Amino acid sequence: MRCFIVFDIGGTYVKHAVMNEHGDFLEKGRYRSERHAFRQFRDDLLKVVRQAQAHYELSGIAISSAGSVDSESGVIGGSSALPCIHGPNFKEVFGGETGLPVELENDANCAALGELWKGAGRGCRDIAFVIVGTGIGGAIVKDGRIHKGAHLHGGEFGYMLMDVRYTNGTIECKTWSELAATSALIRMVAREKGRPETELDGETVFALAEGGDEAAQNAIDRFYFSLAHGIFNLQYAYDPEKIILGGAISNRPDFVDEINKRLSTLLSLVPIAKVRPVVAACQFKNDANLLGALYHYLERRGELTSS
Repeated sequence: MRCFIVFDIGGTYVKHAVMNEHGDFLEKGRYRSERHAFRQFRDDLLKVVRQAQAHYELSGIAISSAGSVDSESGVIGGSSALPCIHGPNFKEVFGGETGLPVELENDANCAALGELWKGAGRGCRDIAFVIVGTGIGGAIVKDGRIHKGAHLHGGEFGYMLMDVRYTNGTIECKTWSELAATSALIRMVAREKGRPETELDGETVFALAEGGDEAAQNAIDRFYFSLAHGIFNLQYAYDPEKIILGGAISNRPDFVDEINKRLSTLLSLVPIAKVRPVVAACQFKNDANLLGALYHYLERRGELTSS
């Protein structure tokens, strides 16, 4: 059975796993993402590859990374918390050092592909994957493949305008990220309670609400309605089979139920809307990026199995 070394390059950690061609995890690990020169980044990653090669016969390297990943060239554009990864050609550098084929893709796209392959999107061909974090991002899967868009902005759902107001010749607008990201929830509560945003996080806000805090309860209600509002729009713009939600907040057991309650309200107010969005939480959580990176590797190289 073929084995692969898979990396998920993030701003805090580089996670890695040895996986077989069926998506089974054989071993996992991680190390801190140091903000140093690319040479050290390269050496740290190669050390993991060589350690894996001591125990497995590796067939390739699959990579999930932040940034505007050009899967064809192997270059990561844009910006991220790791400036050193932007510019070098990963296929040339790591393929040249190891003699192994290298494939890489954006981390949000990988998470979507992981869920499509083995998770909440299994059996679907068209899904929207929405990551709810400090901002809102995601990915579009059309007919089993990532749709990147003409300007590589496919899945940048956080830019959607959700609240546009015209007042005395002045235009004010807010995006989905500004209204429905976890940072928006924290900002609403901090403003209502007159507290610095740095004193709050998502868990604190929900704990306040559970303790009866009215400001927190109202902010959470608005937060869920804003999420439902965007999901409603995505359904009618793209019409996916499922809309899958990721991000740490999606781990809350009532997360999808609360969104569905608000969707029911919105649908009742728009009688012409007959299609109800099918919403699900990300199944593989922190492993979705690794799983999707392997799927992307196998898909690009025509090596996907039926399992």
